Amino acid sequence: MNYGGLFDPDCKNKRIKELEQTMTEANFWNDKRKSEKIINELNILKNKIEGITAIKNKVENNLEMLETLKLEDDLEIHTLIEEEHEEIKKSLEQCEIELLLSGPYDHLGAILELHAGAGGTEACDWNNMLYRMYTRWCEKKNYKIEIIDIQEGEEAGIKSITILVKGAYAYGYLKCEKGVHRLVRISPFDSGARRHTSFASLNVTPLFENNNIDIEIKESDLRIDVYRSSGCGGQGVNTTDSAVRITHIPTKIVVTCQNERSQIQNKEKAMAVLKNKLYQLELEKKERELKNISGDTMDINFGSQIRSYVLHPYSLVKDHRTSTETAQVAKVLDGDIDLFINDNLKKGSI
Repeated sequence: MNYGGLFDPDCKNKRIKELEQTMTEANFWNDKRKSEKIINELNILKNKIEGITAIKNKVENNLEMLETLKLEDDLEIHTLIEEEHEEIKKSLEQCEIELLLSGPYDHLGAILELHAGAGGTEACDWNNMLYRMYTRWCEKKNYKIEIIDIQEGEEAGIKSITILVKGAYAYGYLKCEKGVHRLVRISPFDSGARRHTSFASLNVTPLFENNNIDIEIKESDLRIDVYRSSGCGGQGVNTTDSAVRITHIPTKIVVTCQNERSQIQNKEKAMAVLKNKLYQLELEKKERELKNISGDTMDINFGSQIRSYVLHPYSLVKDHRTSTETAQVAKVLDGDIDLFINDNLKKGSI
């Protein structure tokens, strides 16, 4: 049975053999940057092949059971075929989505930055709800999460938070979540039980491998401030000036880190994030130049409202770019956001 086409397993298997051969070379580990890149590519290719092979085996198994049914009708085999058909359908849909993750940085991890909008406690609480939503989604995808900075709200919730999401294709999936998210509900903080509208924004940046970022940062372009950590942490986290805030003066980019135990560790982590942001800035500059040449001015800005979550007077989550909607608000807020991510990828809204 031929199961190639767009999946092109023969080409992938050939590339796997080439990479495995490279790994056997005596000087393979001499260049850490190159070796890590090869290992990462190899793991991605192997995962894809395993997925395609699993689908192939299920299809061939179903064809064999169909031949059996021609000889003798069997209700149990009918049921098995129906169950397998649904699993194959879901697997093929997932493969279709993975084929759409073909951008140059889609395979990377992601840096998520959530910021509460105007509205005080109400907005901070909404920001905390979004943080939980993305955390739950990451858990379902088996992605690793690392909080590097958090500013809690004065009364409740989170004013801002920066998270590293580590795992293949995290950026490819999450890039379409960039934008403003709007919540409409009866506020639990309003004694008059009135309806409130809150906003929070999400920024998403590729998490480039630090060794692969070729960008120079001048010490004279940096302002580094240290202060006492305010979040929860290990012993001594609130007793020393371990938190670090780095401002890149030319671009006015500010990065903070306070979750490591020492000032040195926080500075290293903040510098790594700053490098990612500056590198992304250079890439976006080049993309704008290419768009100007081609006449393509279509873009989705960070300030645009992308999705509304309505809890009152009715239940509905609607994506304003694709018109995808669902009344299962609780499921969405519990991390079930693949419906919106997949539709955005399919319709090319990003």
